[in-house]
Amino acid sequence: MPAWLSELAPILILLAVIALVVSRLPRVELGHSAAYIRRRFFNWFPVGLTYAFLYMGRYNLNVCKTALGDVMSKQDFGTIFFCGTLVYGVSFVINGPLTDRFGGRRTILLAAVGSAAMNVAMGGVLVGHHHHLVPIFSVLYALNMYFQSFGAVSIVKVNSAWFHVRERGTFGGIFGILISLGIYFAYDWGHVIVTHAPTAWVFFVPAGILLGFAALDFFLVRDRPSDAGHPDFDVGDASSGDDGAPLGVKRVALTMLKNPIIMTIAAVEFCSGYLRNAIMQWYPIFAAETGIATQFVASHWGMLLCIAGILGGMFAGVISDRVFQSRRGPVSAVLYAALLVGAGLVYSLLGTGLLGWLMIFMSLCIIGVHGMLSGTASMDFGGKKNAGVAVGIIDGFVYLGTAAEAVVLGHVLPTGAAKKLPANWSAWPIVMVPAAVIGLVLAIRVWNAKPAPKGATH
Repeated sequence: MPAWLSELAPILILLAVIALVVSRLPRVELGHSAAYIRRRFFNWFPVGLTYAFLYMGRYNLNVCKTALGDVMSKQDFGTIFFCGTLVYGVSFVINGPLTDRFGGRRTILLAAVGSAAMNVAMGGVLVGHHHHLVPIFSVLYALNMYFQSFGAVSIVKVNSAWFHVRERGTFGGIFGILISLGIYFAYDWGHVIVTHAPTAWVFFVPAGILLGFAALDFFLVRDRPSDAGHPDFDVGDASSGDDGAPLGVKRVALTMLKNPIIMTIAAVEFCSGYLRNAIMQWYPIFAAETGIATQFVASHWGMLLCIAGILGGMFAGVISDRVFQSRRGPVSAVLYAALLVGAGLVYSLLGTGLLGWLMIFMSLCIIGVHGMLSGTASMDFGGKKNAGVAVGIIDGFVYLGTAAEAVVLGHVLPTGAAKKLPANWSAWPIVMVPAAVIGLVLAIRVWNAKPAPKGATH
């Protein structure tokens, strides 16, 4: 196979999978006009791709760590990533209410421009020198993650006014596709960048793309259908029937924090954040340090993660809407059960070629859960009026889980000569199992949860 064709093949496979999945999406008939559906596409698609490229400007740190080798140790990487994810996790206190107040359109612009600026700064540090890399990168990456934290809040806030609750399971699958594309951009495009250009460009390239999409969002994205010339409608979520004046930020936040369903979902997503990055971040590092980076799964990690995420997101979304009557808990519990089995199998597959495929399967499960809970349940139970605070709380817990994972795995995984032997990585699966168990138990607790419109009787 010619070299150019082998480079192009993963992209062609990815496009074919996306086309197949999207063409097979079930249609929910709610009386939307063709003009409305077309305008809605031009609303969610650019903001969705902006969100995907925010992922590229987030996980490029992983590619940078691999390219720098021992210049950035696992402990250094864990420290930098911990700082960033901790900031992300607590930013919902500010950014969720800000998004509800100013709208998702303004905050997705802030996310794109702010993240682009921080990526330019991190690239500039690598161009200049490698001295004091950990403290400088910790600050810049933390600032990057502050702006990044507007991303998920913004996309959910915007779409909460455009999608009825009966359509949101399918959109949760689309949300999974967007996450998966972002991971593909970060890992596979990032790998191509560091292979053919200085490492700093793994930060400069996503910065340029984000600025381009910020311009696109400015002209195309609107917060509500009425802002684009279409009538607003009752979306059937927790805000339905609530025509009163907006509540104060403190009262909304306290209401969300006292909601047992939202807090249970947030706790599930803490486990999701922990597991997601224990899988996605550390398998490429494991492959590089144990000498299997040229195997198929490791060398096409981004593409396979993307396909897994697409399939997992669409499976979760369609099953949620079609089998479980738009309940998000049952499908999350099913996927967590599969994650628990997978985590138990990792230990026995260390050092075998099957490990990579197991990691892809577990990624399918965890992206499916994340799309259902952060991307969909947050809209359902927060309602379009308070979606920003709800997704901020839920997604904030995802990254608190990620921060916990960064600290734990950054300090328990092998270093030096020991890291070259797969058997020495046994702590890796051991620390996954408790999170899978807790996530499964909590997901079962929200098995029957559905949003109750304002004033509904129970």
